[in-house]
Amino acid sequence: MSASATSPTDLDSVDAFAQRVLDSVLGSMDTLAILLGDRLGWYRSLAEDGPAAADELAARTGTHPRYTREWLEQQAVTGLLGVEDGDPPRFVLSPAGREVLTDPHSLSYLAPLARMICGATMQLPGLLEAYRDGGGVSWSRFGRDVRESQADANRPLFEKSLPGALRSIPEIDRMLGEPGARIADIGCGGGWSTITLARTYPGSHVHGVDIDPPSVALARSNLATESRTDDDVAQRVTFTRCDASELPAGHFRAAFAFECLHDMPRPVEVLAAVRRSLTPGGFMIVMDEAVAETFTAPGDDLERLMYGYSLTVCLPDGMSHTPSAATGTVMRPATLRRYALDAGFTAVDVLPIEDVGFFRFYLLRTG
Repeated sequence: MSASATSPTDLDSVDAFAQRVLDSVLGSMDTLAILLGDRLGWYRSLAEDGPAAADELAARTGTHPRYTREWLEQQAVTGLLGVEDGDPPRFVLSPAGREVLTDPHSLSYLAPLARMICGATMQLPGLLEAYRDGGGVSWSRFGRDVRESQADANRPLFEKSLPGALRSIPEIDRMLGEPGARIADIGCGGGWSTITLARTYPGSHVHGVDIDPPSVALARSNLATESRTDDDVAQRVTFTRCDASELPAGHFRAAFAFECLHDMPRPVEVLAAVRRSLTPGGFMIVMDEAVAETFTAPGDDLERLMYGYSLTVCLPDGMSHTPSAATGTVMRPATLRRYALDAGFTAVDVLPIEDVGFFRFYLLRTG
């Protein structure tokens, strides 16, 4: 046998590797199908109106029955829907499926992730070009699916986990609870973090800022919806399209940056501007991905997920501006600490906050 011949052990390795790739392809197909069910209202109808045959679901949702049947069968074959015997068969979304795919307030709500992945694939031509020439694909080019995905995916965490996390740190809870405390939310996106901060601290005034005009419009729309049941919060929240350099000096008691610093092309400049906007003794909290302290391969599922986001969205967004720190989603603690100290903060602490999604909380001190 020649040296190049494949041994039985090698065949086992090839089969295992091929299965690994096939599983990824199947997962991609499921992701595309989840986006269809989400955007076309099929999951919501099954959750709210109950089981349905293909023609019935198509009539409920204003979709074509032939496409509806194909989607229902695919969902049943892949195990996301159940099937009731009959002619024609009726398809069922389980209680677990209703929560994961249709409940925007559940910490288990994952339908937005399909929007994020599919929205990124729409920009593949631009991504390929950027990977060749070193350019980027800006956040504004990713469009509605990606923008709304990030806001919707983080909303349950902000609403249900953030208040308790902040109250668990007495120093932070006391300062945020001061009457009239002014708080900045940098890179506020859809505004759910801003709204939650105002609701958690009733004496505060919270100012959300973002450089992306459609995100600011989305935040204002979300605030208008919330004001129907909580007008007090609406009176204490504002959203502005601006750069951090435009923040007034010595104005805010505290500032937050929720899952956005790693996207910024010039994070040190942004942090320095935020530091100048703080009152004496003020602080900043950065919430970013709880990736490993150092690069290790192979990594866990969190590392895989964050590198996936970095390849397709965050790094290309950061590199769409020049100059750029080109941080990417996988911003390890040492990198954040270096940015903060270079920006003039005096110390960086990792807060003892756990079980808040995929995130780590950093406290940046001014003195």
